[in-house]
Amino acid sequence: MTQVIFDSRNERFKQPLGAVPAGTVLFIRLFVRGEAVNRHLAGAGAVYSPVRLVVRLDGEDEVRYPMTAADSDSETGDYDVYAGSFPAYDRGLYWYYFEIDTYDGLVRIGRSAEDNKAVIVAPDEAPDCWQQTVYRQEYRTPAWIQGGIYYHIFIDRFCHVGEQVHMPGKVTRDDWGGLPEYRPQNGRILNNDFFGGNLKGITSKLDYLESLGVTCLYLSPVVEAYSSHKYDTADYTKVDPMFGTMEDFEALCRAAGERGIRVICDGVFSHTGADSIYFNKYKNYGDGGAYNDVNSPYRKWYYFHDDGTYDSWWGIDTLPRLNKLEPSYREFVNGTATANRLAGGTTVARRGGIAQYWLDHGANGWRLDVVDEFPTEFLTELVAAAKSAKPDALIVGEVWEDASTKEAYGERKNYFRGDRLDSVMNYPLKNAIIRCVRYGNARGLKEVVEKQWEHYPHYIVHSLMNILGTHDSARILTALAGKELDFDAPREIQATTSLTEEERNAGLRRLRVAVLLQMTLPGVPCIYYGDEAEMQGYKDPFNRRCYPWGSENESLLAWYRKVTGIRRSHEVYKKGGYRTIAARDGLFAFARFTETVGGPGAPAAGDEPDAAEIVTVVNCGEGEKELGLTGSYIDLLTGRAQSGSLTVAPGEALLLERQ
Repeated sequence: MTQVIFDSRNERFKQPLGAVPAGTVLFIRLFVRGEAVNRHLAGAGAVYSPVRLVVRLDGEDEVRYPMTAADSDSETGDYDVYAGSFPAYDRGLYWYYFEIDTYDGLVRIGRSAEDNKAVIVAPDEAPDCWQQTVYRQEYRTPAWIQGGIYYHIFIDRFCHVGEQVHMPGKVTRDDWGGLPEYRPQNGRILNNDFFGGNLKGITSKLDYLESLGVTCLYLSPVVEAYSSHKYDTADYTKVDPMFGTMEDFEALCRAAGERGIRVICDGVFSHTGADSIYFNKYKNYGDGGAYNDVNSPYRKWYYFHDDGTYDSWWGIDTLPRLNKLEPSYREFVNGTATANRLAGGTTVARRGGIAQYWLDHGANGWRLDVVDEFPTEFLTELVAAAKSAKPDALIVGEVWEDASTKEAYGERKNYFRGDRLDSVMNYPLKNAIIRCVRYGNARGLKEVVEKQWEHYPHYIVHSLMNILGTHDSARILTALAGKELDFDAPREIQATTSLTEEERNAGLRRLRVAVLLQMTLPGVPCIYYGDEAEMQGYKDPFNRRCYPWGSENESLLAWYRKVTGIRRSHEVYKKGGYRTIAARDGLFAFARFTETVGGPGAPAAGDEPDAAEIVTVVNCGEGEKELGLTGSYIDLLTGRAQSGSLTVAPGEALLLERQ
């Protein structure tokens, strides 16, 4: 029986490791049981190899590259080594597997989904392929985000300063911290109750945010809109009066910048509100607008039908869907293109659109809502517009799946080619951390981290928005310890279900472990406002309650400050390497290190130490676990010295700096 060994995450089998720039030649080695290979099938005059590397670039035909017998070493034992290579000249995704002529016929070798190892597939099955990401060679994400910390603020619920604003059709609440209205009114969820959080309130808390080590504020939409969440844009050019003025926004950006904190805005370009200057269904903006006037300059922005109906986002008629390929809308958002002649060629800049407008007023980038709904042409124009205004602008996409392979609306998104996104919201990591900490699934967390380390360019990895909770998911404390409600559980159930004291205590213990993982794994951690203060709640709107100023859990807050302080003071968390040390039975341990910064080919555990190394160890299992380490360490959480084998208690977390 044919036996093979291949591991795309090990330099013995693949060089270079991980995603590569266009123009790279990949070198591949496959270990094969020698007696299985049939070397006698070549026809007269044919160039023949019994072992072949089969490669396909997305959208193109397979190409077969011969693999030749190579010198083996003592470690290969009874296996022969076959070596081959293929050139990755074009940006995009390559897929590869192996085929071997054996005495029993042709066999195909694909990737095991469970552990990334090589497996032989049935003759009538297509093999799962290994993935190779190829990006633009000169592209880099903004360096300022690496090693930092995001903080996500839902503006209406964070902090209020000054007089409350009263507006027609909106409910001004005077019970800060009360339960947001969740019941339908006349059959509709209006989201029209406001607690008064505003831009001046955020500015007043910058010292607090600085104490958490925050370097980037991600604000929920700040633009004028009817609802409290503001994802139903009414006017892209104005700050919502409930939040303040453009002067308030500029003042926030300036004051934050003085503390080394940048601000990114939430860009909602897939739909607007029906109650907007552009659509104007209810005529709150005069008699014009796309809904009322077939000759409106905004009419082509939307999808109208002959019967007067229109396409809306996910069937919500208050959110009419935008045609992002309509030239006038593209120009409105992305500006007009101008060519700049430079020595050695011509570059194209885009100026004058909304993508630039908010950067000119002080923002440093965009988080793009439902970015998978953006056609490629629209997204690349938007990125070009933002980078034209500020070359170090940060562009983060809302992507819930593996962003390297994301497909939507009939196209591969190829977000990491080098002209699209700088970063994405890391939902796969969030889910894996929860499964590890709550249920002990350390192997699942290992696979997510190693897969991203392999498939994402490392400058992307070091900019990832590593979330534990967002305005679209349950609070992390609830996710770690609360009752597991059905995905579509009625709002009445979500509103009345809270943590028992036993669940709360378990959740707080688990949250400390989850935060340690979030702060030390590759990427940039994102704190959802109030998670550090012990907020709980299920999905929208129960995860969007007011920050509990004066009632914070001081012990939990101190833990956040301790771990964020450690993170900010150690270079390994900026763009250091990564390797897994253990992932079994709830035990998860990994190292972050400097020196071998390029890193997926980092030395194995037990090799000579690097210039700096910090090992994170957590035990999310039920019993004690043994972990063998070489060298001497100091636990940065307790100050205690550690060396040799460790016994890690259930629920214990260690952060060990090599001495």
